[in-house]
Amino acid sequence: MTPSRPATPVLSRRTFTTLTAAAVPGFFATHGYGAAPAEGPSDKLNLAVIGIGGRGAANLGGVKSQNIVALCDVDERRVGKAYEQFPKARQFADFRKMFDELEKQIDGVVISTPDHTHFHPAWWAMERGKHVYLEKPLAHEVDETRRLTEAARKKGIATQLGSQRHALPGLRAGVEIVKAGLIGEVREAYSWVKSSRGMPAPQAEVLPVPAGLDWDLWLGPAPMRPYTKGFAPYDWRFWWEFGTGEAGNWGCHILDIPFWALGLGHPTHVAASGPQPDPARTPKNFASRMEFPARTGTNGKTLPPVMLHWSQGLPAVLAERGIAPELIKDRNNLFVGSEGMLLCGFDSWLLLPAEKFADVKKAPQSLPPTPGFYNEWIDACRGGSPASCNFDYTGPLSEAVLLANIAYRVQGEFDWDAAAMKSSRDDVNGMLRREYRKGWEA
Repeated sequence: MTPSRPATPVLSRRTFTTLTAAAVPGFFATHGYGAAPAEGPSDKLNLAVIGIGGRGAANLGGVKSQNIVALCDVDERRVGKAYEQFPKARQFADFRKMFDELEKQIDGVVISTPDHTHFHPAWWAMERGKHVYLEKPLAHEVDETRRLTEAARKKGIATQLGSQRHALPGLRAGVEIVKAGLIGEVREAYSWVKSSRGMPAPQAEVLPVPAGLDWDLWLGPAPMRPYTKGFAPYDWRFWWEFGTGEAGNWGCHILDIPFWALGLGHPTHVAASGPQPDPARTPKNFASRMEFPARTGTNGKTLPPVMLHWSQGLPAVLAERGIAPELIKDRNNLFVGSEGMLLCGFDSWLLLPAEKFADVKKAPQSLPPTPGFYNEWIDACRGGSPASCNFDYTGPLSEAVLLANIAYRVQGEFDWDAAAMKSSRDDVNGMLRREYRKGWEA
């Protein structure tokens, strides 16, 4: 593989950490990002889209109002009609070559690659001052997540994590109920995904690489291995080397609700349990808990410590509290407050006990309206307010998801020092970052 060729000086993790520590507090709460605000419909961003199959197709559709100047994918089989829809866009397989040739033409990038290749295109984009829309989870490793979060803050880059359900009215209503204090003080919350996906079949025999797939580029920073079925285009998600399991898949969507509603940041303690971990494959179920300290709410009021439980599979607390299965449906969060409970999800909410809250017909509207999830990022790129799922918010959320996975894999618990990015266990610290294949160092 041709080694990477940075077009601008590379900033190391240490450099970004040092520079970020000197950043002015509160700057990004009051200032916009990037280019000057749009003056009219013709003032469009020049965007490159990396990964245009699957989720990438939806993200491409979300930004199609802008100038799409480049389309990049390692698998021609997944391109679909994108090349026909955007005939003026340059076509690439390698994002590094794309940046080498089009750096001055690109304002921002939309990245929808597998988890193990989130970091590198985002890092390359940020080094060049490009705005970034990135699919969840933010990165494959805790270290990568922190580096991207700090880089975006330091360089003033407009970011948005692909937790697009953040803009749904039903989700926002649940957040508003908690923030309004309708269920009182919340010290415990439960979040879950009703899924048993994981532990895919062991890899079969080595096969020829399908025509149109650049397997070397698909592997990216991961060690070279022969092609077999069961990785591309989707089941990579359930292999630790490439994916982050259902926690990474759904955690940034579902945990978005308590993180937003309760104003959570970094946990101070993480624990998990479940079936004996497989060294290569993600589990079908596990349970975890994360402890968050007291913090100051948006109204200046001190909020109490919170115990947040995340599980793949329904938590036992639902049956213990007598919540009937028909009430759960597609709901995926339970907030336990001093004055009642809230059962909610992406589309609906229910206050419990029902008789106590019979008069509450709608959530108190307190959140500002959204122009649309993709438009939030586009407006931020033009110099508007930060998008709602910018990396300052979703970086800690993504780290929490990855830490829950690590706690499961070590079958235990640990204290977490977020400022030092270090745990109380050496085995955990050894899982915060990974070695990259030659030519992919960053």
